[in-house]
Amino acid sequence: MLKRPFKLATTSFIYPGHIIPNVKKIGAFFDEIELLVFESKPEAVMPRRDDVRELTELSRDLDLTYNVHLPTDINLSAPDHRLRRDAADTLKRVIERFSIAPVTSFTLHLEMDKPMPSQDGIKAWQNNARQGLELLVPTLEDPAKISVETLWYPPDLFKDLINEFGLSVCADLGHHIKYGYDIPRTFELFGPKINLIHLHGVDTRLEPPRTHIGLDEMVPGEFRKIMDHLKHYTETVSIEVFKLAHLQGSLEALSKIFNGIPCI
Repeated sequence: MLKRPFKLATTSFIYPGHIIPNVKKIGAFFDEIELLVFESKPEAVMPRRDDVRELTELSRDLDLTYNVHLPTDINLSAPDHRLRRDAADTLKRVIERFSIAPVTSFTLHLEMDKPMPSQDGIKAWQNNARQGLELLVPTLEDPAKISVETLWYPPDLFKDLINEFGLSVCADLGHHIKYGYDIPRTFELFGPKINLIHLHGVDTRLEPPRTHIGLDEMVPGEFRKIMDHLKHYTETVSIEVFKLAHLQGSLEALSKIFNGIPCI
């Protein structure tokens, strides 16, 4: 049994409903909570300033921090400049709203349309993403708090953007398993820039693979492949599932390897 080296987190949607009741129910078991702010429109769906104040108070009471998953209904890498500007404005608004809370990172999607584009298409996407980041990053106090998530395309494609803008990386290891990307290569590419890991089960026996399930439902070899990279990782690992049963199964699987895993 190994000592757990990483901070442990999970999402704010383990129980159906609002963020705050979830934090109250599960916050005492974790070091950090991943606040899901997937939607930005209409404005009413976003956490209110009063909500953020309450979350800040809860962080003190429960001795925890937060990471915020930024909205996914916008596109900072869109081909249309107007859409990029709208995305940047929305992201700035969300980040500003959480400015009083103890947030360690903000997870950002740089979206790319499927299927994989040609080399020219990749260059165009990188240029669009660069222009989108130019609208956002100069307004930030600490660009390294922006953590670009690995999605369905090769993580190599945004390496230059990470370095150019001083950003961090959210390594979604479930996505790596689902799409067949090399986990050791991502750690070699980004090293200490990986300030957050998204961890969720993937059942590759299904087509398409089923994701965001309990870690206990994974093929054993693939589970071990992920665990090898957690043994020396000292930043935040967020169990990114959205059901209590999936969280419980994940915690049980982790508890067979690491000490200090809670039971809920």
